Amino acid sequence: MHRWAIPEREYARQEARRGRRHAYESLDPSRTALLVVDLVPFFFEANPICAAITPNVRLLADALRGAGGAVAWIVPGDPGPTTWAREFLGEDIAEMFRHSSGDGPIAGRLGPGLEARDGDLLVEKTATSALFPGSSTLHDQLRERGIENVVVTGTLTEVCVAGTARDAATLGYRTILVADATAGRDDDSHNATLTTIYRTFGDVRSTKDVLELVSTGVLS
Repeated sequence: MHRWAIPEREYARQEARRGRRHAYESLDPSRTALLVVDLVPFFFEANPICAAITPNVRLLADALRGAGGAVAWIVPGDPGPTTWAREFLGEDIAEMFRHSSGDGPIAGRLGPGLEARDGDLLVEKTATSALFPGSSTLHDQLRERGIENVVVTGTLTEVCVAGTARDAATLGYRTILVADATAGRDDDSHNATLTTIYRTFGDVRSTKDVLELVSTGVLS
């Protein structure tokens, strides 16, 4: 698990700005979705922290389902052999990432220890962010369910998780990134991303905090 932290100066900055440490101190679970980004075997094999966060992701998914919320499993899709990817990543790496999610139904592509249930949303994305226009059906599915709050988990913290969280905030969702249910490349990259999200785009909470919000609607 990452040794995560946000600098105290950032907490102080937000407290001075809005009068409280956290933007969102209450939550309606029935209008909340857990977004699980890119937790597929390809990334489990590359990063052991994916396995470490899996129990927390399961806890959050079970809690939200039980409280009437939604769970969205988001996996990488194949954007095709784009000119950008071939030039930026190189032919071999671009081809590798095109097929990083594997084949078959989305529910069967999840990493070890993760399981979609009836009623969960299953989403394939073709861009870094699952909420970038045209990259997936996620935004439409969330709107159909009346979702106002998104709780973002998954991997990599600094890439697809951050991209999805930023676009969620841009679209007006009350956005919470879960610090101990996301996996980055290393602690420094992870914590730098947490700080940026907390400073500019959304809240950053622990699994324990989010479970309390889902259970009671408020954080004591």
